[in-house]
Amino acid sequence: MPSSRQVTTPPTPQNQQRSRFSSLVQAIGTSFCLFLLSVLTIEARAQTATAEKTKLTRAGSETILKPGDNGSAVEDIQRRLNEELKPSPRLDIDGDYGDATRDAVSRFQRANGFRATGIIDGRTRTALGTKPIVVPDVPTPAEVNAQTPDKRPADSLDGPPFVSAKAWAIADGRTGEILWGDHQAEPLPMASTTKMMTALVVARIVERNPKVLDEVITFSERADETGGSTAGVRAGEQVTVRELLYGLMLPSGNDASVAFGEHFGTRLKKSGDDSAKADSLTQFIAEMNRVATELGLKETRFANTHGLPAEDHHSSAGDLAKLARQVLKHPVLASVVSTVKRGTTLKDAEGKTRNIVWSNTNRLLATEGYDGVKTGTTTAAGACLVASGHRGDDHLIVVILGAVTSDSRYLDAKNLFRWGWIQRGQTASKSPADANARPASSPTEAQRAQ
Repeated sequence: MPSSRQVTTPPTPQNQQRSRFSSLVQAIGTSFCLFLLSVLTIEARAQTATAEKTKLTRAGSETILKPGDNGSAVEDIQRRLNEELKPSPRLDIDGDYGDATRDAVSRFQRANGFRATGIIDGRTRTALGTKPIVVPDVPTPAEVNAQTPDKRPADSLDGPPFVSAKAWAIADGRTGEILWGDHQAEPLPMASTTKMMTALVVARIVERNPKVLDEVITFSERADETGGSTAGVRAGEQVTVRELLYGLMLPSGNDASVAFGEHFGTRLKKSGDDSAKADSLTQFIAEMNRVATELGLKETRFANTHGLPAEDHHSSAGDLAKLARQVLKHPVLASVVSTVKRGTTLKDAEGKTRNIVWSNTNRLLATEGYDGVKTGTTTAAGACLVASGHRGDDHLIVVILGAVTSDSRYLDAKNLFRWGWIQRGQTASKSPADANARPASSPTEAQRAQ
């Protein structure tokens, strides 16, 4: 048999080129795969990190316990609040998440630099800790039944009426002097009573240049998207300053307050102020705080134009009474806050018009003698009211902060007005119709002055 022999074909230039191309393709393919793998790995890690961050954020902001809840978890929170807060709120360990527990939670949140919502979220629950708390033994029936409860002295027949509000003040409407009050100097959330200062800043601009009332404001997306109570003006729609004051004060338009801030903020920069690059709304809020300082409102600080809950945003019943007097001294604002209902026409960028009606949230205006000035309600602030009332030639301003319900703020206010007028010498024999005899700053004369 012939011997077997391997035949080797000598490489040709074409074969060598094809071999090099194949090696290059393999090298590129390997590099690309490695690159793609690294990109996918980085992306996967980023997604994992984002998911973890979202999970943590949700864990910190999700509601765990809220007013109205009850049970052993609420009892645990009550015990921890009693132990952590100094002085202790001395909550009853009853497992009922009521107003007292909500207030203690808000106080704990403020003390820890959290937003004071009165709701137990993940961050608040973590801050309260998890260390075991000794639960005292339940006493025997014999011990309980042998106890004689301590009682406070009988209620006095003198003094102001009992109210549901956390704080209140009665001021002389002519002088601004605080006549009576309870916790009237305590800084508290004041909700939409904030808008009295928003309106006053605009009114001070109007005093310098009355033509400002006829300027046209075009609503921005930011103003339109502001949450809470609204004037109902849409982005791109136009309204005059004069009309928007009603949209601010009657339906308590948070959107209107932002629109005012955007429109006027840049005009309020003071000489030497290095905030030239600041947002117009930020500059408007700075002016609100400057005016508060100028008026001597020592417990008042503004963080926004509308009163939605925010850190370092608060006032006192006494300060708000003084602020209300300044609002009522301005003829245009006195007319606005005494108006029950206002209709106006809005125009959009295409020239299309639509009518809108604003109704005043102040229910006291339905009773003769009351003529302003502002309501406010949030979970943190409770039901608030700043009210102006005339009887004969007397003028009182009553402020209610932190009433438990909307109805109770009006009941509190009317009881305080009645008591205040009696202290001032008003008698039942004087007809309520005498309330028409008002000072020169009355809304009727203010309307004629416009």
